[in-house]
Order: sequence, then C-alpha cells, then structure tokens
Amino acid sequence: MKHILLFFYQWFIFAPIFVLVTIVTALSVTIGCAVGNRSFWAYVPPRYWSKITCRLALCRIKVKGVENISAEQSYVFTPNHQSYFDIFLIYGYLPKNIKWVQKQELRKIPLVGKASEIAGHVFVDQSSLKSRKESIAKAEKQLREEPGASMVIFPEGARSYTGKLGKFKRGAFLIAEQLSLPVVPITINGICEVLRRGTWNLNPGTMELIIHQPLSVEDKTDEEIVRIASQTQTIVESALWDKYKNQE
Repeated sequence: MKHILLFFYQWFIFAPIFVLVTIVTALSVTIGCAVGNRSFWAYVPPRYWSKITCRLALCRIKVKGVENISAEQSYVFTPNHQSYFDIFLIYGYLPKNIKWVQKQELRKIPLVGKASEIAGHVFVDQSSLKSRKESIAKAEKQLREEPGASMVIFPEGARSYTGKLGKFKRGAFLIAEQLSLPVVPITINGICEVLRRGTWNLNPGTMELIIHQPLSVEDKTDEEIVRIASQTQTIVESALWDKYKNQE
C-alpha cells in the first residue's frame, strides 16, 4: 500500500507541482537577469525552487559545516555526485551564490538551459580541450561580474550508481588554481536512495550536506594539484555513510 500511495503522490502531486515551479523559476531567472540584478535573480529563485523540490520530495535535510565558509569569500566547491537531486540539495542549502560548471548537454533542456545560460552558469564540452579552456575564461568573467559568487564542480564527472565515490579528476582543481580560489570539499549522503541513477522513482529519506574546511590550491604545480585532488577525495569519503564507503 505504501508503494502505491507513493506512486500516486509522485506522479499526481509532486511531478505537476515540480514542473510548474520549474517553469516559473526558469522564466523568473531569464526575465529577471535580462532586466534587473543578476546576482539576485540568478540565485534567489533557484534557491527557493530547490528548497520547494526537496520538501515536496518529503525529505529530511541535514546541513553541517556552514561555519567553515565565509560569506565574503569565493570558493570552488567540489561535492561527490550521487544523483540529480544533488543539485537541489546544494542550490537550496549551501548558503552561497553559486555558478555551476555543467555538461554542455544540459543547455538543451527547454527553458532551464536558457535560464542557466543567462544566469551565468558555465557549460563545458568534456571531450573538447578548447571548451575546457574557454570554461575557465568564462568562469573568471562571471566571478568578476558577481563578487562573492562561487563555483560548483563535480570532480567525479558523473553520477554514481551506488553512492560509492568515483575517482576525482583534476579539472576542478586546475580551475580553482587558475582562479586563485580555495577548494571546499563537500560530502553528500542519502540522495542515492532518494533518486537513484537510472530510475525516476522517488524514495523519501534523509539528505545530508557536509561542508568541509577550505584547501588552498594557489600557486601549486601540476603534481601538487593531483595530490590535492586525492586529498579532497579522501576528505569527502571520510564523511560518507558507511554503506557508501569503498571497502579496502
């Protein structure tokens, strides 16, 4: 009976409200950024959209480590990637104006792709070295235009099927070094169960966001960047729930 009720809730209550709120948010961002204060319109509507989505999903939210970051400082946040729902948890509950570095394919999503573009999020073709270089230049431009804004990059590059951590690639850390910004590891727990990769079935539960202390990557060599990427991966994994940890 529980599964039947959840099915009807997801498709007849959650889904219609989510689609409506997404359309309103995308239009608000697109129009607001075009005519007004982009720092406000690119951040506040998506933040409320994300919080509404998390609450609609009937999830309990836990946030730890907010004291580790400063309101004035810009960062490159490097979370693990368990599910599409990571976006809502981070957008809604990380208390920073953020710009996403995201796959080029997401630009094609109706309304949302255009809203993301005008809001200053950075699209990158992962197969193109030229695109990756251009993404750094665009990130620098966005941060100059919106002082205090930060970047979010998933170092694994893809969502996990099991919640276990994949290898962190160095791209996020090279961007942080070139932008002269500290890296902040973020651990995400629970979202793998809420919306597992490969399925659209919601499973309400607890989602946890843990913000770790910043790491400096300024003026580091390529070899040092690789070590910092590995160190960041270790920090993120240390706070994963036991069932997500890679067994030795």
